[in-house]
Amino acid sequence: MAGDDRGEFDMFHGVTLLALLAVTVVLAGYGLHRMVSVRAEPLVTLPHQSGRHPTQHALSRFHVRWYPVTLVFLAFDVEMLFMYPWAVVVAHVGITAVVEMFLFLAALLVAVVWAWREGALRWV
Repeated sequence: MAGDDRGEFDMFHGVTLLALLAVTVVLAGYGLHRMVSVRAEPLVTLPHQSGRHPTQHALSRFHVRWYPVTLVFLAFDVEMLFMYPWAVVVAHVGITAVVEMFLFLAALLVAVVWAWREGALRWV
């Protein structure tokens, strides 16, 4: 019986040491971050990696013509989001997957034609 109790103690001892190690690593990372981080206000701090000084405030408003361009970008982005998994399973699913993708692309084409008619692709 004494051997069984010792085995449980060793198991919990290892789990406890692992938990203490994890907490120590997290606290050390947090402490290192506090030591090397910039202590200035984030909205007035100069850019860190680009090296160029900002010409306008980070929270400034954008011109309204950028919003339709953003919507067109999101349409193509969502297309890629669905197309990658589709490319993986199209051989297994068969013709129904091809038909579904063409229906999806047709709906996307309707959205792009609408954006084109609305002038989202004009830069004037």
